[in-house]
Amino acid sequence: MTIVKGIEARGLHHCETTALGVLLRHEGLDLSEPMLFGLGSGLSFIYWDSKSMAFPFLGGRVKPFELTKSLAARLGLTLTAEETTSARKAWENVAAPIDAGRPVGLQLDCYHLDYFQTKVHFGGHVVAMYGYDEQDVYLVDTGQQGGAVRTSRAALALARAERGPMTARNRSFTIARPAHPLSWEDQIVPAIKDCADAFLAPPIANLGHRGIEKAGKQVPGWLLRAGDPQRDLPQAALLMERGGTGGGLFRALYRDFLDECTRLVDDGNLRAGHRLYAEAADLWTDVSTLIAKAGESGDADHLKQAGAILHDLSRIEKDAMQALSQLKPQGRQR
Repeated sequence: MTIVKGIEARGLHHCETTALGVLLRHEGLDLSEPMLFGLGSGLSFIYWDSKSMAFPFLGGRVKPFELTKSLAARLGLTLTAEETTSARKAWENVAAPIDAGRPVGLQLDCYHLDYFQTKVHFGGHVVAMYGYDEQDVYLVDTGQQGGAVRTSRAALALARAERGPMTARNRSFTIARPAHPLSWEDQIVPAIKDCADAFLAPPIANLGHRGIEKAGKQVPGWLLRAGDPQRDLPQAALLMERGGTGGGLFRALYRDFLDECTRLVDDGNLRAGHRLYAEAADLWTDVSTLIAKAGESGDADHLKQAGAILHDLSRIEKDAMQALSQLKPQGRQR
């Protein structure tokens, strides 16, 4: 058995920030999950639907691995990522760092992992690996999935090699902190402003505040869109609220990030953005509740109410991001 020493197997709400927390704590940097999410400019929105999809998807964050790349670049960390189509090379890419005493991040399809109780394909799942023996590998996943867990090496190989939406080719990554790292406090305002700018100027109508407005128009028709409303709508609601989002489609995480920032940055626009995202987080929970009720009851009025709230959310989040885009870099308080 080979185990990286000193790993704190702390399962958080969201998979990518859970893995990042493991890797960064091993490098001596212990940040809260909301801070990791916010410094990585992780918040976003997408309304995703196509003829090939059984049901639309509402996403509340940037694409898998983008958060990790953004965070590493912003903090001046050395991010080493590997991808391969070779099963042998894929194993070597994770075994070598672990043999050298360093945990590894993995992007994979959680469907194949032995400890997952709900078998749903999702190729953007991220875990931290910190050990292995002849049969199993030792991972850190979200608190919801058990925190410190293990799965068979065969199952891990299947999960890493799976192809489909949001998958990567056996992606693994390590993070190293330089001798003289950048101050993470100095990166708060740039991270917030980058996130706000992307949200306010999406390249297509399915993204950002425009995407939320589109969702407000489409959600009222979801009973007709669903193949099995009693299954599809409650599942969509569950993913929004409990599918590793931290609640409120990641808005609760971003609210808490902004709350932490108000203690470090004295800026009225920051406080305004925090107040608006506190409101938005609660409203997103209301939306998911109404969607679930519509599926359970077959009553389209619940979806009409959800659509009206989504219309309000588009405005609220646009107002929040406009305020946050005006932050002044010199506002940080030591």
